[in-house]
Amino acid sequence: MAMLREFCAENMEHVPAAIAAGAGRIELCDNLAVGGTSPSYGVMRAAVSYAAEYGVAVMAMARPRGGNFVYTEAETQMLIDDVAVARRLGVTGVVFGCVRRTENGPAAIDVDLTSRLVEAAKGSQATTSGKSAGAPVQVTFHMAFDALDEERQLQAIDVLSQLGVERILTHGGAAGTPIADNLNHLRRLISYANGRVRILPGGGITWQNVEMVAKVLCVEEAHGTKIVRI
Repeated sequence: MAMLREFCAENMEHVPAAIAAGAGRIELCDNLAVGGTSPSYGVMRAAVSYAAEYGVAVMAMARPRGGNFVYTEAETQMLIDDVAVARRLGVTGVVFGCVRRTENGPAAIDVDLTSRLVEAAKGSQATTSGKSAGAPVQVTFHMAFDALDEERQLQAIDVLSQLGVERILTHGGAAGTPIADNLNHLRRLISYANGRVRILPGGGITWQNVEMVAKVLCVEEAHGTKIVRI
């Protein structure tokens, strides 16, 4: 099977060139300077329309702000609304991640909020406004996963696979570290997931090193802002 290259885009500026260069999926996330936030309605509508002409999937991030991945109830409603809008616009899937603080230990996945967001993405009631929910969509749990320590990451894989999440986007280490330094940990995650949920490597993967990463990890998908040469 050919490698699927997921191109991360802030807007429509580079999407046509990325698709022409071989991107098989587009992840839309505004404001990459803070790690990405929810894209606008207009950008999602345009990307879905354009990508459909080429049989290319579109994922849309749901994230109300930069910073940590611990959300208030008001922010939770923003997340649910962003998922609902993306779903109605016909995206292939949505991308989100949420963690909770623990009293005497490292951060853990926020199971309750994650469950609510998965339901917003896949359930029959994505909105309470009376508008059509749209077809159920895929879910990627994004690099909030990398805020967890190794034990919590394994627990998160168990939870996310049970919830029906399709993939986990992870750098396999701290932000800014070379992807080559994280390959061993990524292999461990892939082995533990054992096909229950797909581990999607990203962060520092480019058109120059993606084939090496794919070969080492035996993966069929990879993610990045420079995943194709444009």
